Amino acid sequence: MAKRDYYDVLGVDKSASEADIKSAFRKLAKKYHPDLNKEPDAAEKFKEVQEAYDVLSDEQKRKTYDQFGSAAFDNNAGGNPYGNYGGFNTSGFGFDDININLDDILSNMFGGGFGSSRKKNRPIKGEDVLYRMNIDFRDAVFGSKKDITLDLTEKCDECDGKGGFNPKRCSTCSGTGKVRRSQASLFGSFITESTCPDCNGSGETFERRCSDCKGKGYVVRRKNITITIPEGVDTGSQIRIKGKGQVGINGGENGDIYVEFKVEDDPIFKREGYDIYMTLPINVTEAILGGEKEVPTLDGNIILTIPSCSQTNDKLRIRNKGVPYGSKRGDLYIVLDVVMPSKIDRNQRRLFEELSNTNLETSDKFKRFNKYFK
Repeated sequence: MAKRDYYDVLGVDKSASEADIKSAFRKLAKKYHPDLNKEPDAAEKFKEVQEAYDVLSDEQKRKTYDQFGSAAFDNNAGGNPYGNYGGFNTSGFGFDDININLDDILSNMFGGGFGSSRKKNRPIKGEDVLYRMNIDFRDAVFGSKKDITLDLTEKCDECDGKGGFNPKRCSTCSGTGKVRRSQASLFGSFITESTCPDCNGSGETFERRCSDCKGKGYVVRRKNITITIPEGVDTGSQIRIKGKGQVGINGGENGDIYVEFKVEDDPIFKREGYDIYMTLPINVTEAILGGEKEVPTLDGNIILTIPSCSQTNDKLRIRNKGVPYGSKRGDLYIVLDVVMPSKIDRNQRRLFEELSNTNLETSDKFKRFNKYFK
């Protein structure tokens, strides 16, 4: 089967420069690389692109191709000036010249920010810290101040965050911050890049490493931090303390501390949004006759007026005794719970018997039920 024209394979014309050919190959090699393109014919297209580049990137081979075509590189063709070339050089793969690596591929995919475009020693913001704090119900409602203790990194004063003294170019990576390794695979050899293990990507090492930070440029210290709890926070609420987190790298700003609250349950009060609910037990006499009763609130005790003939689950509303929000507050709802006595004495029994001789069945509930017996 006749091979496609190598110029057509790369998408360039016959007057294309060496730079044009290299640029075209880079784009197509990334497009059809079998590790990135899972189409069934990707590997074959990748080989075809490589074959075209191997010929057109070599000045002498290109002249021969322009004169004789691809037949000049066929093993079965007479007078093959390149011996056992076979149309596809599987050793070397041509990558040493153009250095296709993972960073280049990512840069091509996502529009930069990787590989050679990445600036060495650029400032990097420090890591954020999340601290979960349990707080009392009343502290959550009215706010408070609490001290916490955290182990945080900060710049080493001894070496000013550099990690050592008398910097010099790293001999392992020659100051690039990266080391390259050749790795063989089914499709040839690839050049891979990784961060230099000796300089951690900075491109510099030191004649003397800092003994205080062990070359890291930062030290860990235990710090006490005062947290201001805003009024009205609830479980899951967060506050941000800017610039108090882990130290930045290469002069970058410090990270932040995020404090997430978990409000502990209160034995009396329950919260629903900005309103507070409290269940108040009352006895039968209080429910029937009504009266005044001292009850607690978040602001202190008050005297509550209980209406006569109160029922279980009746709600009494006390305005502006709930959770603050802005310049306002929610309300306090007192839910009545009429508690029946577990036992009564002789005198109480006599009084209830006398009471039973009166007409207590005046409620509509009794009327709806009693109509079935008439």
